[in-house]
Amino acid sequence: MKTATDPRHLRRRDAVKFLFAESFTPQKNIPELVLKVHEQTEKINKIIVESAPTWPIDKINKIDLAILHLAIYELKNESTPPKVIIDEAVELAKEFGAESSGPFVNGVLGTVYDQIK
Repeated sequence: MKTATDPRHLRRRDAVKFLFAESFTPQKNIPELVLKVHEQTEKINKIIVESAPTWPIDKINKIDLAILHLAIYELKNESTPPKVIIDEAVELAKEFGAESSGPFVNGVLGTVYDQIK
């Protein structure tokens, strides 16, 4: 079970903060994980558009978008179990996002997971 001090959780948390901040202004000293996510942003955005067709990508809350970018990157490229990635993303959405962020992130990632399987 993860804890607030789990290094993987802290790494994801930092990545989401950088991805969110990057949506406003370029950042310095970007972590490697964030750079990897940036390399695949176009592909990830297409996946988001397909998985949440009623939400135009420019209308999605920026913190939710940052969380989705990270989670979808991990689902596509990491060996971490998908349910762990989705759970972490939902927890980050609850921590940083609006009241509706957790269910929104869960729904989008559930759709993405179903498409990947």
